[in-house]
Amino acid sequence: MSRPEEIHSRFATAFNSGNVDAIVALYDPEATLVPQPGQVVKGRDAIRQALLQFLALKGTMQVKSIFTVHGPGVALTRGQWKLNGTGPDGKPIEMTGQSVEVLRQQSNGEWLLIVDHPFGAD
Repeated sequence: MSRPEEIHSRFATAFNSGNVDAIVALYDPEATLVPQPGQVVKGRDAIRQALLQFLALKGTMQVKSIFTVHGPGVALTRGQWKLNGTGPDGKPIEMTGQSVEVLRQQSNGEWLLIVDHPFGAD
């Protein structure tokens, strides 16, 4: 993506299409994700496995961007998200969170997530 402000809409679009490859492509190869409070995973393979658990809910995600702060080659973003899906027991699930993310500009100008904490501002 060419601007860090695009991260929330790009993530939601990829998630809602069920495209785990498109989601993982938003992350730096050595990125860190906090899929749930107290759990940290690193690297695209581990991030893929964590995201598959959320995609299994066959849900719809909405993300509202709260802010983006630019630094030299990095950006801090914050979002407010909601995920409606179906739990393993077949019952509806609603998850919400206040996220914080750090993105780094790559040598080709693209911005990728290096830290993603979906519950970081809760």
